[in-house]
Amino acid sequence: MANLDSLSLHSPAKLNLFLHIVGRRADGYHLLQSVFQLIDWCDTLHLKSISENTVHRINPIPGVPPEQDLVVRAANLLKDFCKFEGGVEIDLQKEIPMGAGMGGGSSDAASTLIGLNALWNLNLSKEILCSLGLKLGADVPFFIFGKNAFVEGVGEKIQEISLETPHFLVVFPSQAIATASIFQDPELTRDHAQITIDGFLASPLLYQSNDCQAVAMRICPEVKQALDWITQAVPGSQPRMSGSGSSVFTVLDSRTDTAKLENLLQNLPKGWVGRVVRGLNKNPAYNLISSD
Repeated sequence: MANLDSLSLHSPAKLNLFLHIVGRRADGYHLLQSVFQLIDWCDTLHLKSISENTVHRINPIPGVPPEQDLVVRAANLLKDFCKFEGGVEIDLQKEIPMGAGMGGGSSDAASTLIGLNALWNLNLSKEILCSLGLKLGADVPFFIFGKNAFVEGVGEKIQEISLETPHFLVVFPSQAIATASIFQDPELTRDHAQITIDGFLASPLLYQSNDCQAVAMRICPEVKQALDWITQAVPGSQPRMSGSGSSVFTVLDSRTDTAKLENLLQNLPKGWVGRVVRGLNKNPAYNLISSD
């Protein structure tokens, strides 16, 4: 790859087509099964090499210190791992809502690792980047993997899965939910029967539940309100929550009048955010670390 001075990447969000909690490890981490679907709701990450041996974030998120900022942490983690003597200026344009259960922060961290691997000519493998990404969050390896996937374990067991790329209606009801509050709740289902990837592919419509949803609705009533909103907007739909919430979504079929939905989205309750999005087959950054 030719030497680069700067790079811009689109960081896509994801939806959990289902989410099952199937157990818990001795260290407290929960074991899950899920199918992750990439969507074209993206943040934009700009990386620029600088001569100073530092990581500089332009326009940081208010109230988020650097030690909690995932893109800064990702850049510093990569610098330390490779003992790289150089720096980067990071500008992140956020579009994916924070705390929405769509993996925006994890995707941004993954794009930072992918982008700096190219910008700094580090030539690290996807496997090494995924192992670094796991230190930042359970969903980061998925975005580095770069394709839709059947995900197990704590998020580190990833198998590519072929999915259609329909339109989805996604609504975020403005109230973020702390993931820890979901997974620490005593009423969370933790013993869902395990399924196989072949079982999902044979009957995907059977697997549309999210074990976090009942707890999330109790903690955050807006989740139920958003589910009801989608049910009214798309009669006959089966909306559910993504991840640990609080965004909710439904799959749209080819008969759906998406223009009508776009108009309805203009009248969401104050503070809510909604979009009609399209599924993706690959992370837009995929080709930076793969030859196929």
